[in-house]
Amino acid sequence: MKVGIYTLGCKVNAYESEYVMSLFKERGYEIVPFTEKCDIYIINTCSVTNTSDAKSRKVIHQAIRRNPDACVVAMGCFIEANKNIVIDGVDIFIGNKDKSQIVSLVEEHQKNKKEIRNLYEDLGTEFEDMEISSFEGRTRAFVKIQDGCENFCTYCIIPFVRGKCRSKDPELVIKEITTLVNHGYQEIVLTGIHTGNYGVDLEMDFSSLLKKILRIPNLHRLRISSIEITELNQNVLNLLKNPIIANHLHIPLQSGSSQIMRAMNRKYTKEEYLEKIKEIRRIRSDISISTDVIVGFPGEEEDLFEESYQFCKEVGFSKIHVFPYSKRDGTAASKFPNQMDARVKKERVKRLSELSNWLEDAYMRKFLGKEVEVLIERTIDGSSIGHTSNFLLVKVLGEYQQGQLLSVFIDKIQYPYCLGICCDDIRKTERETVMSH
Repeated sequence: MKVGIYTLGCKVNAYESEYVMSLFKERGYEIVPFTEKCDIYIINTCSVTNTSDAKSRKVIHQAIRRNPDACVVAMGCFIEANKNIVIDGVDIFIGNKDKSQIVSLVEEHQKNKKEIRNLYEDLGTEFEDMEISSFEGRTRAFVKIQDGCENFCTYCIIPFVRGKCRSKDPELVIKEITTLVNHGYQEIVLTGIHTGNYGVDLEMDFSSLLKKILRIPNLHRLRISSIEITELNQNVLNLLKNPIIANHLHIPLQSGSSQIMRAMNRKYTKEEYLEKIKEIRRIRSDISISTDVIVGFPGEEEDLFEESYQFCKEVGFSKIHVFPYSKRDGTAASKFPNQMDARVKKERVKRLSELSNWLEDAYMRKFLGKEVEVLIERTIDGSSIGHTSNFLLVKVLGEYQQGQLLSVFIDKIQYPYCLGICCDDIRKTERETVMSH
């Protein structure tokens, strides 16, 4: 039987979808593109904004229309946020629990044709174990180490749909990463809903897990998908001295205005954030630091946006992911006064995105004339494309193997790419030139 899966949202969803696909493959099902006519459709939904809800609903209806006789499974955050939802044509509703039971739930439905709703008032305190040994079509493998969030930022629905912080057993994390490394993955990406809060329920912390992971033989590159500034304690900072940890950190800011930070219920001040960035750069001077910023939060008058803009400039991020504030039903901020006009938000997105492009270009130019190591991800039109440890997007002339680590000399910047030449080719040309003389 043919199974098609569609994933919306974050890296955690991408990991969970990969796990679900592996379960179906083990039972002999055929995984095919979601756009095909399938016997089973699985939509792993997102609910981070109202727009995400609308997209989730749209994809569900696309599946139902494509094959009205298919078994349609809607799972994830959108379903968790809307437990009483009724969608004609959906056969199985799962929130953020029981994803590991999905094959048996589908097979149960195939027998009795009755709607299944596995939804809970409380997601509990146990981490739902999942393990993958490969990541289809990718050169880097995600490993989910944690679920849940208890930060309760006023704009965010995630604590309500992902539940309390729950951590994967450290020995299972080590086992999974070891398997992936042995299967040839050069880069492992640690991911979770609140990754840096790993271990809060296990009487250990994130740095303890990092130490264990860094001892895994043949692990070449370890990337932390996202981490809060408050979790970059001295133990974690000390580990940044280890070159296996990727030379890039994504540290959400959300606002550079002190007043808006407080309204968002962020857990740090501007001053604390900036001082920590300086500490990180004292350890790694050329590290890439990217961030998320929300513009148009309720009450963000022009002077407060300007404060945020200038702070982003002062920090000197290598990239800013800019989001217009989206009023999310069920969050505290949805009831705040002084909601911003859509036109104002659009203009601010444009301004901050332009700053991001300028900062990114400036960061890329630091590597002109330098040799970098690129993990090749794909080839296109006679060139190969991949990322460096510090997340530079590099295009190199020549077709190289996916998953190969390549030394590249950067000789040109053509945004969004750093353009380069394989160092081996340069040395070969130099040798041939010498020999010809």
